Amino acid sequence: MSLPIENSKLLPSLLPMKKMTEIYLDGNATTAVLPAAIEAATQAMSQCFGNPSSTHATGIRAKAMMSQARQRAARLLGAGDGRLMFNSGATEGIQTAVLSALCALRERQSGGEFIGKFLLYGATEHKAVPESLAHWNRLLGLNLEMIKLPVDADGLHDLDALRLLAKDAALICTMAANNETGVISELAQIEAVLQETCSDAYWLVDCVQALGKMQLNLAATRIDYATFSGHKLYAPKGIGMLYVRPGTPFTPLMMGGGQESGQRSGTENMAGIAALGAVLAALEDGVTFRNHQQLHTFRDRLAASLRTAFPDIVFNLPLEKTLPTTLNFSVPGMSSKELLDLFDAAQVRVSSGSACSAAKAAPSYVLEAMHLPEWRSSSAIRMSFGPLADDAFINAACARIEHCGIAWRNGSTTTLSAAIRDEVVQFNQEGANAWLVADGATRNCVIIDPSPALAPRLAAYVRSQNYRLSAVLCNHIRPDGDEARIELAGALGSHADAIGSHDAFGWPASEGSATTAVMLGARKLIRMPLGEHQIYLLGDAKDEPFSAHFAFIGELPAATIASALIDPDTLLCSARDDANLLCTSLRAEQSQAAGAKIDSNTDNMHLSAAALDQFLSNHPDAILVDVRETYEQAAGVVTITGTTVLHAPLSRLTSHLPQWLRNDPVPLVFFCRSGNRSGKAVACLRRLGYQNAWHVVGGLAILDRQQA
Repeated sequence: MSLPIENSKLLPSLLPMKKMTEIYLDGNATTAVLPAAIEAATQAMSQCFGNPSSTHATGIRAKAMMSQARQRAARLLGAGDGRLMFNSGATEGIQTAVLSALCALRERQSGGEFIGKFLLYGATEHKAVPESLAHWNRLLGLNLEMIKLPVDADGLHDLDALRLLAKDAALICTMAANNETGVISELAQIEAVLQETCSDAYWLVDCVQALGKMQLNLAATRIDYATFSGHKLYAPKGIGMLYVRPGTPFTPLMMGGGQESGQRSGTENMAGIAALGAVLAALEDGVTFRNHQQLHTFRDRLAASLRTAFPDIVFNLPLEKTLPTTLNFSVPGMSSKELLDLFDAAQVRVSSGSACSAAKAAPSYVLEAMHLPEWRSSSAIRMSFGPLADDAFINAACARIEHCGIAWRNGSTTTLSAAIRDEVVQFNQEGANAWLVADGATRNCVIIDPSPALAPRLAAYVRSQNYRLSAVLCNHIRPDGDEARIELAGALGSHADAIGSHDAFGWPASEGSATTAVMLGARKLIRMPLGEHQIYLLGDAKDEPFSAHFAFIGELPAATIASALIDPDTLLCSARDDANLLCTSLRAEQSQAAGAKIDSNTDNMHLSAAALDQFLSNHPDAILVDVRETYEQAAGVVTITGTTVLHAPLSRLTSHLPQWLRNDPVPLVFFCRSGNRSGKAVACLRRLGYQNAWHVVGGLAILDRQQA
């Protein structure tokens, strides 16, 4: 089998990647554990290991250590006479606070007291808050109406709305600072509204992101409950705190041995408490962590490097209204997935939002609540660091960020090899596909089924490849079809000059009559009406009779496509790909309908990192296929060596499929950063009948760890 090879090397050993120092900029998700905290936890497990409920000397020493940590926390938080109990973290604290408030409300309601009508929570709250409210509201039978308190374009709570709702609110939940955006809530103004309206509502404040980044004096406020989580500030996961104001009702979430003065049963997590105590001691010493002015300077330097790397960057909030450790931004023409992959390839760790929901492919509900444009809420990136950062770390981070910008520009302009210069590229957003078909020789291209949301990415790609857009086609007449076409033409300028007269589907017309075919070098694109839809067929111009290699079928079900021009193995490219099939064929659809077992659903497509060397030794003709995008390779200084390596980005994978499927199959081993995209590639190939395909589970991250 002869395959086009890009960036191929034949070297004697498999080396996963050239080492780069990790730049961790996801501090709002979690942090490394402070060395002093590790030491304190180790000591608590090896020396001060007693049960603090025991009355002997070992237990007394453990209790003294716990009391010291609690007293230090009370001083730092300004807790005064309020209760301060240790727990497993903020989610447990939120559950306990909500349960306590709602139990008290139910008791008051049963006594005939008016308790209010609403459970009011900020529209940008962490999901733990509304989920807890809904859970306990239902279980306790209160059935109070849950209402989101809106925020403005800067993420600040709408105080006028609060003023209207506060009197009838039973419980109000807000944040001290938002985990995605870093927006600092106006707690003093919220309290003023509650006093002004004589609201009797209980008030829960999520202070997770505030610890170590904001000055707190809880006893001086009317905050009833405040939650904290240690792992956001250099303590281990599994340790947190809950503050309860004096006189505020409290109901334990867990009953048992009566630990924590009966407030939270279960033997205390002494290692976690000791570690948290060490972090609190570091906060008190005023030396270990950077001060606010230093943190502001660090953030400004990161922002400047981001502007250098991505000149069109948009920061989604005014920096002066956010924590000095958080940046939230979007880049026109780049999806959050592309940005995440780019940064991760360069060993820069960032996130697309809350770590608890980042795995879900959806726009940020926080930015949606701020009514930002859809492209910004669906492409936002959060960059955050902790107060332990120093000059050397920020210098390294700035240099790496600017390197990412160079890699994006260089990688985006990388073209396919001459053998695969005629490309079919898939652009996907939330299951919606747009397809770009291009001829490498003439640089002419056609875009099929673009949505307005994908227009910036498509325009950026056309410019980066120096293509000339000759048509923007739709499979059916859609309300936003002209919107996407107009947006693309406006964004591309001279790159779209070739677009001329066209019909309602975007098909070129000359002197009032439709063109029979759109020529793309040695290939041609023709259309085939099917009811109210148009199917676009791509094949070699010289073939007589014409035979389609690709059929762009819009949202029509693949199984309904039938034509003499489409053979069983023609690749069917849909405008929807919710199932991550990439593409399909009539043969694949018929096999599935007949109940054929698809090997892509079994474990035999997976290769562990440990098994890869042996597999390559047993299959010397195997080809490693890197499905990462070109900008990732440019960013990561990553090399996979030891056998032939083919670079076939997942977005362009469809360009390679005809040659793979029409030749004798050789073993193809796919890999990517994490194993997700390589798994999709193998599933696609096996579905199409190419069974000699595998992928490396865990991707480069696992290869790197096992061979380090």
